[in-house]
Amino acid sequence: MPDLLLELRSEEIPARMQRKAAGDLKKAVTDALVAAGLTYEGAREYWTPRRLTLDIRGLDARSRDIREDRKGPRTDAPDKAIEGFLRGAGLTSIDQAHKHSDGKKGEFYVAHIVKPGRPAEEIVAEAMPAIIREFPWPKSMRWGAASREPGSLRWVRPLQSILCTFGPEVGETVVVDFEVSGIRSGDRTFGHRFHAPAEIKVRRFADYAESLERAFVVLDADRRKDIIRTDADNLAFAQGLEIVADEGLLEEVAGLVEWPVVLMGEFDEAFLEIPAEMVQLTIRTNQKCFVTRRRRRDGLANRFVLVSNIEAVDGGAEIARGNGKVVRARLSDALYFWRTDQNALTGVEALEGSVAAFGLDLAKPLDQRMAKLDALGVTFHAKLGTQGARVRRIADLAAVIAPLVGADPTLARRASVLAKADLTTEAVGEFPELQGLMGRKYARLQGEDAAVQAAIEDHYKPQGPGDRVPTEPVAIAVALADKLDTLLGFWAIDEKPTGSKDPYALRRAALGVIRIILDNQLRPKLGSLITSGDLLAFFHDRLKVQLREQGARHDLVDAVLAGGSGEAAQDDLLDVARRVAELGRLLETDDGRNLLAAARRAANILAAEEKKGTRVSASVDAALLSQDEERALADAIDHAETQLADALRAEDYASATAALAQLRAPADAFFDKVLVNAEDEAVRANRLALLARVRTATMQLADLSKIAG
Repeated sequence: MPDLLLELRSEEIPARMQRKAAGDLKKAVTDALVAAGLTYEGAREYWTPRRLTLDIRGLDARSRDIREDRKGPRTDAPDKAIEGFLRGAGLTSIDQAHKHSDGKKGEFYVAHIVKPGRPAEEIVAEAMPAIIREFPWPKSMRWGAASREPGSLRWVRPLQSILCTFGPEVGETVVVDFEVSGIRSGDRTFGHRFHAPAEIKVRRFADYAESLERAFVVLDADRRKDIIRTDADNLAFAQGLEIVADEGLLEEVAGLVEWPVVLMGEFDEAFLEIPAEMVQLTIRTNQKCFVTRRRRRDGLANRFVLVSNIEAVDGGAEIARGNGKVVRARLSDALYFWRTDQNALTGVEALEGSVAAFGLDLAKPLDQRMAKLDALGVTFHAKLGTQGARVRRIADLAAVIAPLVGADPTLARRASVLAKADLTTEAVGEFPELQGLMGRKYARLQGEDAAVQAAIEDHYKPQGPGDRVPTEPVAIAVALADKLDTLLGFWAIDEKPTGSKDPYALRRAALGVIRIILDNQLRPKLGSLITSGDLLAFFHDRLKVQLREQGARHDLVDAVLAGGSGEAAQDDLLDVARRVAELGRLLETDDGRNLLAAARRAANILAAEEKKGTRVSASVDAALLSQDEERALADAIDHAETQLADALRAEDYASATAALAQLRAPADAFFDKVLVNAEDEAVRANRLALLARVRTATMQLADLSKIAG
């Protein structure tokens, strides 16, 4: 079967857009092919800084004929109805229709319509202009003289050529001919812009990829990454070094080069005085280079690895020297920031007003930065005041939370006061990504307690699903206070997330609180910290998300929240999570599934009878239990209730679910043999009371009626 090769070549495509753009191209083209009735065996996308490529294998040569029988009006229908039928069916005369009869409504017309298949080249040529014109680039541009014309093509960078060929695995192929904004498709491409700028004629993917390789273009982005990773590791190893891994930078650099050439540069060892994270970020941000460290030793080395897009005649010496010159200039700035932040601010006497409010020591640089943050009156939010006001709230809240998580309230307050101080430092002003981390380093330099240092860095965490969670008690207290203050504040001014909009990242803040609580097995009752039931419900929704990501069913959270110990336990997220876990394990067993069915049956019978006003006895009268099955269920409930009470008191939810599971067999036997709706009103009320005890027992763990399926 034939293959299709497509290449869209343009000027430099931003690295961050390439992978998604290639995927978007694959989806758009394959969707169009399938919609037109074509099938294919496989498709793979490729990308480089200058091209998006699509290789589609085993594509049908033409679409299948489509046969359709379109039923029309009765043969004696009015002329207008028949004329409308002819137009809709594409017939010119009623003689082209056929007469059918169904034996009931008499004869009616049927049009046997055959839509012949079309060649794949025609389908592709018809689809591609719209795909290119409507391509979903995040940002695009117009260029050249045509940019002044309405409807001119927009592309991420000027589109330079289109290659599109179609044909068998061997033999000649054809160009799929179409035109977009004056650019006509062909069978030509170009290699590396410096090493091999000559035109290359292409037939199919195999010779296309081979020709590009000879023309200094590695088409496969993942292979470019492997080349960079392997060559960088080997180059570093030869000098007794190792690369500091950075997958994000590797992905970006692989999108900046078509022919990766790995080189090594160096900078003065004096710059290693700067914190390693600051050195790495400086070199990464400004030069897209990897830093190195000595093998089996702490700290960075004064070598960095860069990736060039050309093979220079001098082996890359001048390229490495030029990059080293820029790196040294940037590190000089970083060294200045680092040293400046350790010095006293000028005019500290003007900051005295903040000293008493925060208990600051203006002999310490980081305290000065906090005083400056307060004195500047930087707005956190128009309705929530300044950053200084927010720090006061966080410090007060952290002091309240500290005893609940085993932290020292004094240290928690001190860490909260200094947590935002690095926002006014030179280092964080240049590299916002370092906030928290730089605060920790400056706190260490001025002799703060180790717990305070850790809390300053970790109070922002976790900032996403893959981020680590604070584990030191003081850090936990400050991190919880920081996130809860955000949530309480925005809830108070009615700035809640709506739909997909969450401009203040409140969902992330709530998930952060939940992860801190669950990962550290904490029991701070949220009800003692927040008063809004609406906000507590928001936490419950986020808890469902978190537990679902861990493999739990979201409906089990609803069941536990509706049952259990009622509202008193709803703010204990760890307790809810434990109940959910054990309930999930129970429902994976036959006993659990059958208990669920029995409990639902009991609840449904009770609900129906209660709705009708049927009397249900307040308690079970043993004298009215006449059948073995109802006596066995009553005994089982007595036993289960005792075990359940002990288990719940000890918060042993595995034993609690085991106690409930014992009801499965007697409940099944009861429903098989006992008629609940007995003629004797007293017996019926007694049997309903027995079912009510089943419902009450299961409700102590969860409301099983909330469970789906």
